[in-house]
Amino acid sequence: MKPLIDIKILDLTRVLAGPWATQILADLGAEVIKIEQPGVGDETRTWGPPFYDERAGLSAYFLAANRGKQSLALNMNDPRDLTEIKRLALEADVVLENFKVGSLKKYGLNAETLRAQKPELIYLSLTGFGQTGPRAGEAGYDLLLQGLSGLMSLTGQEAPTKLGVAWIDIMTGLYAVIAILAALRKRDQTQEGTSIDLALFDVAVAGLANQAMSYLVSGQVPQRLGNAHPNIAPYEVYEVADGHLILAIGNEGQFGAFCGAAELDLYSDPRFATNAQRVKNREALNMALAPILYTKTRQAWIDLLSPLKVPCGPIQSLNEVFTDPQTQARGLVQDLDGVPTLASPLRFDGEMLMAPQPPPKRN
Repeated sequence: MKPLIDIKILDLTRVLAGPWATQILADLGAEVIKIEQPGVGDETRTWGPPFYDERAGLSAYFLAANRGKQSLALNMNDPRDLTEIKRLALEADVVLENFKVGSLKKYGLNAETLRAQKPELIYLSLTGFGQTGPRAGEAGYDLLLQGLSGLMSLTGQEAPTKLGVAWIDIMTGLYAVIAILAALRKRDQTQEGTSIDLALFDVAVAGLANQAMSYLVSGQVPQRLGNAHPNIAPYEVYEVADGHLILAIGNEGQFGAFCGAAELDLYSDPRFATNAQRVKNREALNMALAPILYTKTRQAWIDLLSPLKVPCGPIQSLNEVFTDPQTQARGLVQDLDGVPTLASPLRFDGEMLMAPQPPPKRN
């Protein structure tokens, strides 16, 4: 039995962060009812090419975040449809929405109105900047948040660069699930619901992790290092005889094993004797490593270093990822009624937790 089998979710979200959260909840067994604008639907239905079925509104983007859900085409500006949405909200355990701050109040679909009628309701508002602050009324898109949060200032070579996936949306979806699960646990204990205020900006800043803490501790603004790591060396991409190799050394044992395999006596040089010294002397370290690494192919280095537990590997394209034996062994692509689908990474007692229904077609 899936852990959320008796939980009902009303999904008033669209695009990525909210749908990503409700897809995970569906994988965990919750009944998810997604409300979409008649004739339009979630705008990601049109975000293509590529499309699995353009007439049905099944873009690849929409397919990525909406499996396991039912979809109803209801218009909040139609009184009959609004009555139905309110009924569904009051029958649900959880309501998620990602409308602009305050815009649902006129429909009676805001947290205060619904929780006054059903105190045990869990209501999550997902916005770009939260319910308070000078930017509260602004829309939030992942690219803008990557810039505003400082993430792009840390990513890339010379020019600021966004990540290749809308990672802030994904992270926000994960935080939404965490918050909802915690709120359900609280409700079990107190019979009280919760109003949750979750902002992409907050998640983005919190997700700066060691980079933010390095700034807060030192006062020094981190700079872009390309593929290098600000706190560890050697930990980046190196050129080898036939392409590139990732070398991700995280401790002294690994560094010693690497030096032995590469026949490099770097420990005798005080500039490289500790990780802290290697970070300070990163340029000199890379100058010492470059000619040695270039003497072998990528696979030759992997074959040499992997048995020694030295973390290293290739940079794979997606066609290589999906033919990788590990991808296939883990069943990371599933077929849902003919629709190729990325699998949920969650496994309970050896069983993959994944909703069996493909994303819904446009109504």
